[in-house]
Amino acid sequence: MNHSNKRFLKHLLFYLGGDQPPVSWLERIRAVLGAFIGLMLVFTTAKYLGELSGIDEWLMASLGASALLVFALPGSPMAQPWAVIAGNTLSALVGISCLHLIGQPFLALPAAAALSILGMFVLRCLHPPAAAVSLIVVLGHIGSYRYAFFPVMVDSALLILAGAVYSNLTGKPYPNRPPR
Repeated sequence: MNHSNKRFLKHLLFYLGGDQPPVSWLERIRAVLGAFIGLMLVFTTAKYLGELSGIDEWLMASLGASALLVFALPGSPMAQPWAVIAGNTLSALVGISCLHLIGQPFLALPAAAALSILGMFVLRCLHPPAAAVSLIVVLGHIGSYRYAFFPVMVDSALLILAGAVYSNLTGKPYPNRPPR
């Protein structure tokens, strides 16, 4: 293969995941096992709390994406407790408000996502899966502000607790410590 073809192939492969850092199989298994255990603990606890309180909604769909950040990238600023808990809760509140104030889903959906991103910037709690929370709320026609606190805030806090215990037991410090 000539030099220009090799360079073109290398350029093309960059866009097919070539910019991702290499990850050992041990670290992959650590993250996958942690996400599984953490999500099972969160789901079990949230289901139990939902049954105790008579609430049907005990799960938020974007929790899997939050788990990826917490268990696979525990050092990321977007996986820290404030980002996960505040970002998800704020986005649920914004989505519910947009549903009430705008009503029309075609306008409420982009407004909810955009305003939740703005709110996360302002509160310094950027968490990408949280933008999906605002969309889930609008798409699901979830109009009760209670949803932002249970399941969204409670599930987020449970995920953080599971992530902290698991990460620290497996040699990954979590959450990040402030510099001295």
